Amino acid sequence: MKRFRLSGFILAMVISASMALAQKQQRVSVVKSPTENKVDVFIDGKLFTSFLYPDSLEKPVLFPIHAANGTIVTRGFPLEPRAGEPTDHPHHMGLWFNFENVSGLDFWNNSYAIPKEKKHLYGWIRTDKILETKNGTTGKLAYHANWTNQQKQVLLEETTRFEFSGDEHQRIMDRFTTLKADTDIAFNDAKDGMLGLRLAHELQIPTTADQEFTDNKGNVTVVKGGTDHIPNGNYLTSAGKTGNDAWSTRGVWCKVFGKMGADSVSIAIIDHPKNPNYPTFWHARGYGLFAANPLGEKVFTNGKSSINLKLKKGESVTFRYRIVINNGDKTISTAELNEMAAKFAAK
Repeated sequence: MKRFRLSGFILAMVISASMALAQKQQRVSVVKSPTENKVDVFIDGKLFTSFLYPDSLEKPVLFPIHAANGTIVTRGFPLEPRAGEPTDHPHHMGLWFNFENVSGLDFWNNSYAIPKEKKHLYGWIRTDKILETKNGTTGKLAYHANWTNQQKQVLLEETTRFEFSGDEHQRIMDRFTTLKADTDIAFNDAKDGMLGLRLAHELQIPTTADQEFTDNKGNVTVVKGGTDHIPNGNYLTSAGKTGNDAWSTRGVWCKVFGKMGADSVSIAIIDHPKNPNYPTFWHARGYGLFAANPLGEKVFTNGKSSINLKLKKGESVTFRYRIVINNGDKTISTAELNEMAAKFAAK
């Protein structure tokens, strides 16, 4: 009888643990639109983000991006402007991946705001195939895109896979991007790249300096320093750098954090040891640009060293990143991020 009772107790514990695990890992649904160039990602029935790849955009983006509580952690402008938010840098949309100097073409700064007579200096990323969508406790989205010039000549072929997961207070996306050269390619050392995220107004760092913002019509608005009381964000890197001091430094991870409504919200980007020039430099700006750029060494080291990644025709390079979004009564800790980075490094 005692054995039976003990076995029953153990079975109950196993069932309880299984139920807790099932509650923790929420189901992901990846849904391709039948009428638009869009793929929606839902976690536990709530929209996490949308992959947008219409011909009207110069690159594919994930926009908007929500925390688990529904809060939008990305800036709305220029796709869905919200009252009071900055309108600078119209090429900053949601989450994207590109680079400022690919064999002389600027993929990073291209947007509708570039004059027609200067468009030949910029590159496009055109998504032509959705390769996979998969539902489950980990949702998957894979696509193929071409990095082209204005004449639609292909320089690079991109194959990207996203893996999405989450629980009650956390959202995770892993991005694996392989770039294959269709011709000889040089990623010339430049400041603007590669994985970029434009933050919601609240996650900017407060500033006492005057700020100039240019809207999509070229109008300039000056915001006097200290009068914008919405920003309350801060940066922290794995190397212990904080605030604006995070910019141009290396680290395995960097997180931005602040209050959004009643919750503490954080977004962390984790680098991978197999990425070029690991650990990455952080192109993390107080005005709301949060980017990982391993290929801007000359700028970030004040010319002390540089890196120029070159690919021969047919060669490829892969970049891997993990983005972690948390909300709740506190932000994700350094210890938790170190543990997540170690697990991601083994992936």
